[in-house]
Amino acid sequence: MLQQLPSLETRATKIGGANAIALIGELDVQTAPQLGEEVELAVWSTVGAFVLDLSGLTFLDSSGLHALLRARAYLAREDRTLVLVCPAGPARRVLDLASVLDTFVVYPTADAAADALVPIDE
Repeated sequence: MLQQLPSLETRATKIGGANAIALIGELDVQTAPQLGEEVELAVWSTVGAFVLDLSGLTFLDSSGLHALLRARAYLAREDRTLVLVCPAGPARRVLDLASVLDTFVVYPTADAAADALVPIDE
């Protein structure tokens, strides 16, 4: 029997001047540790708000949700904000059902997040 490989692709990017990771695929029990490691590495080398773009997620389970909450807590220890780009779809449904959507700073599109992350004095 073939073992199915984790199906999460991540891509470092910028949204509105903030460092970001775009997630594509499934954030689940197999891939949540990968996200945790990538967020920690990215946060060490950056400052300010940090964005996770969930637009490309096709699946989010409780382990993935826990990874998002851990990322938020990790950034909060540094007095930094975790911003989620989370349009209507599978990830947003899970965040809604778990009643944690208000725990995050959430924008429906990368453009909306970019507009909000532009410094006021620009």
